[in-house]
Amino acid sequence: MGGRVLSVASEAVPLIKTGGLADVVGALPGALAQLGWQTRVLLPAYPGVLAKLGAAREVWAAPELFGGPGRVMLGSTAEFEVLALDAPHLFARAGGPYSDTAGDFGDNPERFAALCWVGAELARSGDGEGWRPDIVHAHDWQGGLAPAYLRYRKIDVPSLITVHNIAFQGVTGADRLASLQLPPEAFGPDGVEYWGNISALKAGLMCADSITTVSPRYADELMRPEFGLGLEGMIAARAGVVHGILNGIDTTLWNPAADAAIVPFSGRALAGKGENRARLLAEFELAAVAGPLAIVVSRLTDQKGIDLLPEALGEFLGGGGGLCVLGTGDAWAEEAMRALMARFPGRVGVRLGYDEGLSHRMFAGGDAVLVPSRFEPCGLTQMMGLRYGTVPVVSAVGGLADTVIGATPASLAAKAATGVVFHPVDALALRQALRRLVALYADRAAWAALQRRAMKANLGWDASAARYAALYEGLRRG
Repeated sequence: MGGRVLSVASEAVPLIKTGGLADVVGALPGALAQLGWQTRVLLPAYPGVLAKLGAAREVWAAPELFGGPGRVMLGSTAEFEVLALDAPHLFARAGGPYSDTAGDFGDNPERFAALCWVGAELARSGDGEGWRPDIVHAHDWQGGLAPAYLRYRKIDVPSLITVHNIAFQGVTGADRLASLQLPPEAFGPDGVEYWGNISALKAGLMCADSITTVSPRYADELMRPEFGLGLEGMIAARAGVVHGILNGIDTTLWNPAADAAIVPFSGRALAGKGENRARLLAEFELAAVAGPLAIVVSRLTDQKGIDLLPEALGEFLGGGGGLCVLGTGDAWAEEAMRALMARFPGRVGVRLGYDEGLSHRMFAGGDAVLVPSRFEPCGLTQMMGLRYGTVPVVSAVGGLADTVIGATPASLAAKAATGVVFHPVDALALRQALRRLVALYADRAAWAALQRRAMKANLGWDASAARYAALYEGLRRG
């Protein structure tokens, strides 16, 4: 039937991005539109956002919004309509969405509480032009207080919250209850209280009518202490309303047959991939690589298993493999990558930072993409690898396990394998996975067949959007 959705998020492609959250928030509206659901994305008007919207008009305003005036500007991107919260005292500052060179902004709890407050207000009274949502869809801790405001302000609009990464919980002191404009009764086990503090994510998980995660396996993992990070009991208690819905990728943007950043190729004509490989080696100033050329495109952090690479890669690199790394992150991880490059000159190339065009060239030219994450709610990198015939080598967690079929004797015999999957998440298991990768690569006909199967994987948003649409419809009827 369709309806109206207000998506409350801190970032969305193409306006502002720090990670996969932005990709999902930006891609889902277009897929939902095909099913009759109109989405407006409410996000902060960080510097430059309004300029990217072009002609935008004011549809809501308040003289006092968490310490200063605020207004909502309605504009659009090519894919969806945007409600940009223009509150200069909260969002007009140098740095990223959440921090600057000195660290996280101290008023982040209030900044994103204001976003959520406005989301609830739009659900209550509409935008002044007659648009009012049927559903409020909150994302991560930054949107977590939106379901709470709906509950405590008694606004009768159903809500759901998507957990993109439970490691970020929006925890702050209990003394901020009033500054967050939450009533005293909200501070309890069934509300925002979390071990004597306030957690915006926990508030959303308790107050939303439905909870989704970004892969089915992650939904199950979150009920276990090693993944739930303190919230596992509460999620298990609400298991009846928890749904794992796998993310997709933009298969138009990530399309090796029509990617302007590379030499185009397809599963039927893989020769172009070889030319991309040669260009990538030259770009990273690497010697000829006889074995697999692996890539890492990642945040360089402990969660992503970056600390496993120096110990696990020695045999692989010494035996003829190569490695190209693109990413930025923790200082120790960046130094570890520089040290690996110094240890294997001509075999390892590192670019610290992020470059969208380079990432496309890496997926086009790499033979394998390494994703040894300790936990991974969904992961998009392995999907991009599949799309470009760059065989994923992944740990058996979260969305990695949901999207990559590991090469085993049975899966190879059934012609179903699309990558290499390893467990447990340690250097020994990764080293063994790389040995399997080298063996697969040595059989050129089998390797080409593996690449072609990977490239046929269904990675778009259609199936996932249909599941979200069904959830929305059920919440509206319920």
